[in-house]
Amino acid sequence: MPRPEGFAYVEQSDGSVTITHHGRPAGTLRGDRAERFLAEVQGADPQLVMARWTGNYRRGNERTARDHPRNRSHRGR
Repeated sequence: MPRPEGFAYVEQSDGSVTITHHGRPAGTLRGDRAERFLAEVQGADPQLVMARWTGNYRRGNERTARDHPRNRSHRGR
């Protein structure tokens, strides 16, 4: 599985956190969620944490699932 890369975050003066991916906004966290994110990102791999919090976490099975026979009829929707 490829390791996530290109994520960064900035703590704003109002306490919110903006997460970017390759320079583009990927999410903004406020309040309790921002505090939980900041605590988690300090203790783990920051790239994996940011990928998970933004929902941009590839598992490596997307192509396999798309090509499965039961999913072929759903293409083009």
